Amino acid sequence: MSATSIPSAPPAPARPLSPAARRTALGVIATAALMTILDGSIVTVAMPAIQNDLGFSPAGLSWVVNAYLIAFGSLLLLSGRIGDLIGRKRMFLLGTVVFTAASVLAGAAASPAMLIAARFLQGAGSAMASAVSLGILVTLFTEARERAGAIAVFAFTGSAGASIGQVLGGVLTDTLGWHSNFLINLPIGIAVLAVAAVVLPAERGIGLAAGADVVGAALVTGGLMSGIYAVVQVSEQGSTSPTALASGALAAALLTGFAVRQATAATPLVPLRIFRSRSVSGANLVQILMVAALFSFQVLFALYLQRVVGYGAAATGLAMLPAAVSIGVVSLGVSARLNTRFGERNVLLAGLALLTLLFALLTRVPVDPDYLTDLFPVMLLAAGFGLAMPALTSLGMSDAGEDDAGLVSGLFNTTQQIGMAVGVAVLSTLAAARTDTLLTRGTADAEALTSGYHLAFAIGAGLLATAFAVAFTVLRRRS
Repeated sequence: MSATSIPSAPPAPARPLSPAARRTALGVIATAALMTILDGSIVTVAMPAIQNDLGFSPAGLSWVVNAYLIAFGSLLLLSGRIGDLIGRKRMFLLGTVVFTAASVLAGAAASPAMLIAARFLQGAGSAMASAVSLGILVTLFTEARERAGAIAVFAFTGSAGASIGQVLGGVLTDTLGWHSNFLINLPIGIAVLAVAAVVLPAERGIGLAAGADVVGAALVTGGLMSGIYAVVQVSEQGSTSPTALASGALAAALLTGFAVRQATAATPLVPLRIFRSRSVSGANLVQILMVAALFSFQVLFALYLQRVVGYGAAATGLAMLPAAVSIGVVSLGVSARLNTRFGERNVLLAGLALLTLLFALLTRVPVDPDYLTDLFPVMLLAAGFGLAMPALTSLGMSDAGEDDAGLVSGLFNTTQQIGMAVGVAVLSTLAAARTDTLLTRGTADAEALTSGYHLAFAIGAGLLATAFAVAFTVLRRRS
């Protein structure tokens, strides 16, 4: 591949697999993705039990989630590039081993420090496996319709995993205890390793000498870690927190240094030429905006159901389950055919339009809603994500070459994590500020909370409208 262009499609693997083997490979990659995504949401339901058992302080308990988030988000880009260098199969297997072993350590944790350390290792292992997953898929499925179907399956695991995790977490915690939320990963991880070792195509990689930019790796990993930590501090302590401001300044300095390094290094970690692709740059920008809104919906709507409507954890998961079902029906049932017939860009625009309507309706949810008339239609509109995400993923990976598939996959996953972290921090902070203001004026708790959520959902609608505009103007039509 030249230094100034990116191939329009990645070449096929040296030893093409049979259709049955490729379907098995897709299944094992999707299972691994579902395992890591479930782990990100399943633990949230078990937090009260973990706090009571291990004696976490209220502030310390948040690090059960934050430790995972920081490791996962900051190591994706580096893991994707290393996967290109040493072989994506090797990186996938190594990441699954680390994640599975860390899950056992988390399940056996007897102190807060042990659990937080295990969660950090889980995040690292998840980053290693997740960063190369899309890279493996696009080199396995080179025909347009097959690739669209494979990406639809992969996208569904991400969109449905969180909803399934909330329900499963409640059941496991109530029946087997919070330890089971982590230990369930052991048999799944072993099965994934056994199948992946046989079915995934072996690759030697392009060699460490082709991109072993140690300085760049240190700068981007440190910058992302500092940036995500700053976002976490904003969500916990507010935007004027000295820790948040210092971490944000450090992140800006490190990431600026990384950009300069990539422009001048002989073997950059992230060749800046990949951003010359409108598909890569545009899809990642759209993803940040879209995921910032949608992950905030997942978090804030669940809080609305619990704090305003009065649902319990399991009831909240069940109430949001129609969203996962509608996403699954669309992404698995029709998205591949629609992408092939109308093009990914048009399908993406249709999905973003539905999601913008979803958020517009959320700005009107009442304090005392009727589920069937006020909430159920909103859950059905989540099907827009089943249209948007597979199309967006196809566009984001469409210009990935054989040598850069892991890197582009890691970049796509990184922008997803950035969107999730920033979206939740900003929209949650604004919602809380609106609620606090109304409470000081004597507004009732339920009305104040609902008004705060209305503000967050209105901002989410604006983010999605902006994503629509970017997709319409930046992304090109593809035949």
